[in-house]
Amino acid sequence: MFLVGIAGGSGSGKTTFAHKVMKRVNDPSVVLLHQDSYYLPSQPAHLRVHGEPNYDHPDAFDWNLLKDHLMRLKAGEEVATPIYDFRSSRRLAETHRVGPCRTILMEGIYTLWDAEIRDLFDVKIYLHVEADIRFIRRLHRDVRERGRSLDGIIRQYYDTVRPMHHEFLEPTKQYADLVVGEETDIAAEVVGARVQQMADNARARIGEAVFAAQAAQATQGDE
Repeated sequence: MFLVGIAGGSGSGKTTFAHKVMKRVNDPSVVLLHQDSYYLPSQPAHLRVHGEPNYDHPDAFDWNLLKDHLMRLKAGEEVATPIYDFRSSRRLAETHRVGPCRTILMEGIYTLWDAEIRDLFDVKIYLHVEADIRFIRRLHRDVRERGRSLDGIIRQYYDTVRPMHHEFLEPTKQYADLVVGEETDIAAEVVGARVQQMADNARARIGEAVFAAQAAQATQGDE
């Protein structure tokens, strides 16, 4: 099992980058996991700012569940990942089945935050994009996809997104093996080639194991 962690600020292009890598690999054994799926069912009251939930604090996530799922996936098991609805700001009753798989790309703002989860990744990536570009991307996304108002997006940016980025998120860049800027095509090719290599190696190991098992059975049959 090969795990790739992709971190970066809100609007840095993590999901887009992950999809570029997956397109380069084009292998059904490679799956994408979103940290956003692991927001807590209800946000802790102590995190609220001006009465609104703070989705940009590390404590907004269900770390225990995320850690359990990553460890089980790495062990070759299947997990039921949660589905978070951003329009209603709640976790849905439905789940999404993931695994078994050979490679996982996980993207999220705090992918590199937790030390135990960091240690599970074979490659750690941080997308470093300037704040004005990230804000414009976030603005377009939240209006189109999440039904939010312009005033609400701007207020949230100043209340939680910007301060949490500087206090908690940006320092996680130090843990990255690779820091990628705004132009991600070349980096996606490089990471995709590495993921492809690992997927090919995994298939080769499985083939060798099957061959060895078949050879052992044949030997036993000759005895």
